[in-house]
Amino acid sequence: MDNLTHSLFAMTLARTPLSRAGRGTTVALLLASNAPDIDIVATAGGAANYLAWHRGLTHGPLGIFGLAVVSAGLVWLGRRQLDRRNSGPNPNPSAAGATTPDASFAMLVAVSVVGVLLHVLMDLPTSYGIRLLAPFTWRWFAVDWMPIIDIYLVIALVAGLAFGQRSPEARRRNAVIVLLLMAVNYGIRGVSHHQALEAIPRVFGPTLPQRCDPAFPSGDALDSWPRPAPAAIPASGRRCLVDVAAMPSFTSPFRWRVIVQVSNGYETRDVDLLDPRLRADSPAASEAPWRTTTRYPNVWTPAAARAATTRLGQIFLGFSRFPAARSLTDDSGVTSVRFIDMRFSAGPVTVDQPVSRATLFTASVRIGADGAILQESLGR
Repeated sequence: MDNLTHSLFAMTLARTPLSRAGRGTTVALLLASNAPDIDIVATAGGAANYLAWHRGLTHGPLGIFGLAVVSAGLVWLGRRQLDRRNSGPNPNPSAAGATTPDASFAMLVAVSVVGVLLHVLMDLPTSYGIRLLAPFTWRWFAVDWMPIIDIYLVIALVAGLAFGQRSPEARRRNAVIVLLLMAVNYGIRGVSHHQALEAIPRVFGPTLPQRCDPAFPSGDALDSWPRPAPAAIPASGRRCLVDVAAMPSFTSPFRWRVIVQVSNGYETRDVDLLDPRLRADSPAASEAPWRTTTRYPNVWTPAAARAATTRLGQIFLGFSRFPAARSLTDDSGVTSVRFIDMRFSAGPVTVDQPVSRATLFTASVRIGADGAILQESLGR
């Protein structure tokens, strides 16, 4: 989730019984709810460095407790400094919190643990995922229910904070209502995600091949990567199904981008679960939605294998859940290899097609005719 959502959620939590912990609770929740994204400092080492560290150590078990202690410590020290200032030669009798008992350091730590932990749990259901067990393992985990920014969640949080300002009881009541709306939103997203996965055979119709390996996990509620390739891809090169996924949209909990990974590439399609063609009993069921499927090749040439051994290649392929490789060799013998993460692809991207310089989801490597690495870059 974005930091605005995390901050609004922290302010909502501060209106629940957690506020009874004492003075400093709201600030502790705000700091702790944003603390895991402190890994943005890794951008000082470049975009690739940020990709290597983002949602890693700060979202793991050590990070949860460590960041909670730091957040609590900052609030505790800041509160002491404010108390010294207010107890000086000209004390301010109307200073905020003058009549509110201070939360103990232990209570600030406990509240901060709640803030950091809920930040991590809100990031887990996004298609971006988190490295939940870092540093013990750097594997990614995701549930694919939520987009990075959920406009409905933001609207509910803003409305809950804007209304009910008249009394503490109204604020607490609104906080409970908002938390219930959040639970309903997550529930709808979860059910819709399951339905999107169930609709894949209908969406892709006769173009959907048999699985390469029937025992290979695919379309699980909790996905994890990087993972080894299935062991049963036919040696004959016959096209077979490797994996499937459904990515959430920003606009509707009923619209999903379905990704089908086959042995020679990817096929994607935007699916609306309210589309009558997906219902077998609908008069429109005879229409074939799979005719509008977008196909994207995944060609692992020797040059692509060489690019995968570079530092950028290792970082990007460790991050990418559905990496697709394409290569192009020019007249001088220089080969350009482009890796793209199909989770974030808006459509087919050729090797020579310009892409946004700022994107983290496309990696390019240029290799000389002698095999030397000439350039590594994210985006253009």
